[in-house]
Amino acid sequence: MSDTVTASPALIHVVDDDQSFRSAVGRMLRMCNFEVALYESADQLLGKPLSPDRGCILLDVQMVGLNGLELQDRLARLGNPLPIIFLTGHGDIPTSVRAIKAGAEDFLSKPVSTATLQEAIQRALERYDAAREKHQQLDALRARVAALTPRESEVFDLMVRGNLNKQIAYKLGTAVRTVKAHRHSVMQKLQVRSIAEATSIAERLGMLASPSAAQD
Repeated sequence: MSDTVTASPALIHVVDDDQSFRSAVGRMLRMCNFEVALYESADQLLGKPLSPDRGCILLDVQMVGLNGLELQDRLARLGNPLPIIFLTGHGDIPTSVRAIKAGAEDFLSKPVSTATLQEAIQRALERYDAAREKHQQLDALRARVAALTPRESEVFDLMVRGNLNKQIAYKLGTAVRTVKAHRHSVMQKLQVRSIAEATSIAERLGMLASPSAAQD
């Protein structure tokens, strides 16, 4: 992962109402070859669309207006993909526990050394990379499923629920030979070689949790 970070500098968003600290952290991060965006308040960060580009958010807890935990909650509701690292001089155990339970990557106390901050950012970027890769994989699987015809989709839905060809033919009112042809096409379009692989795709896309799983 470290090679990826070197080749693709990340954008670090720093949200802190202490101007001197904000500027100092910004200088530190730029010296570590990160791109930096500075914000003096939660409202300023929320005032424009947050870039989904590779990066993370360094967030103070106590600020004028929305505090750090409130901003964390707001960003979660907005679907923010960027990991959050809390960096504060006003931390306590209950606050840190709440932040971590809500998904924060780390909770650091000021002052923080360059090495400690770099390590926390590296973990956050690795988490971002893993989440992005997972999303890309799911998008690729959705594209394969979307390529199925309506009848192939019906066959796919029934086959991954354990139905045999004869059962699928009966439920769809068609011939077993036709079901076999559709099933072969489904396997080709999904790029799988076994029913287990096809079922895995359905599980990963949440298709087996659908109410349509009624046992006819």
